[in-house]
Amino acid sequence: MIAEVLELSGGGAGGALLTDRAQRLLTALVGAYIRDGQPVGSRVLTRESGLTVSAATVRNVMADLEDCGFVTSPHTSAGRVPTDKGYRFFVDALMKLKPAADLDRDVCRSLEQHFGAGSDDPRQLVSSASQFLSSFTRLAGVVTVPRQPHAEVTQIEFVGLSENRVLAILVVNGREVQNRILQLARPYTGEELRRAATYLNEEFCGRELHDVRGQLLKQLQDTRATMNQLMSDAISMAQQMFAPTGAGAVPGDVVIAGETNLMGFAELSNVEKLRRLFDAFNEKRDILHLLDQCLQADRVQIFIGHESGYGILDDCSVVTAPYMVDNEVVGVLGVIGPTRMAYERVIPIVDITARLLGSALSQAR
Repeated sequence: MIAEVLELSGGGAGGALLTDRAQRLLTALVGAYIRDGQPVGSRVLTRESGLTVSAATVRNVMADLEDCGFVTSPHTSAGRVPTDKGYRFFVDALMKLKPAADLDRDVCRSLEQHFGAGSDDPRQLVSSASQFLSSFTRLAGVVTVPRQPHAEVTQIEFVGLSENRVLAILVVNGREVQNRILQLARPYTGEELRRAATYLNEEFCGRELHDVRGQLLKQLQDTRATMNQLMSDAISMAQQMFAPTGAGAVPGDVVIAGETNLMGFAELSNVEKLRRLFDAFNEKRDILHLLDQCLQADRVQIFIGHESGYGILDDCSVVTAPYMVDNEVVGVLGVIGPTRMAYERVIPIVDITARLLGSALSQAR
């Protein structure tokens, strides 16, 4: 019966093309399941596909699609749901994207408000992009902080706070100011902090940011035995200061908004699954690594279920797009949600948001 749904193209089912009837039924099934979140039966498929075929024929085609791995039957229902393979075929071959011009007026108006206000703060623009993606897709919005193609350390300063804390101030490229709170092992006097800053400025001003991180580790390993206390303390402070993760948005970080939106999807509502997913959002490491893989993509890239390579995202899809500043890719944005997402609407929103964020960041320079 598999011949009912396949036009075999050398190599069996692995290299097969779906017949027109099977494609229409699969499109109807994916659309109905994305909309309702319930297994789809033959009666609904007959109505929504527009085919004049019997329910028995629909059931036979569905059984063959299941044999080919495009759909599956939950044990509690006679209806069927798409598999990752089914979603992939739908996205690659069947889906009709909505042009950007056809996006909801509310979406277009909000985009203009987010990126047309002329903000010159890159962090504010990144945060706005993440919030926008979350608000208009009802998924989790993710945006990596723009990487500086040429991030040169200009100045380092320390300001003492209470309870062994120090405010570290880093000036990059002569104008971008980054702040970070450091928790130190002991209190430092203002004079000690000034001397530490002077030492670090002499050592690292004028160097590329990514080179400084490597040099810090090398100095601490190679010269610890010969360092005086001032040098050791200064290097230890700088290691915290230049760490790629931590409080605040720094290069190498990712801004996430709308994680709680995912609690509204039944397939992600398992408490243990949600806890592990939220842990991944909180730690950011795996999310950031996945997004970094998309820096070389031309446009939108989609990971469906297990395709991401991270077990915690096996029930999720990730839709991403790189964004550019002055014709150079500096970051990636996108959304994370269940595999049951409205791809035809989400993809153009991610695409246009990436282009507008890049344009806004270019104007802010």
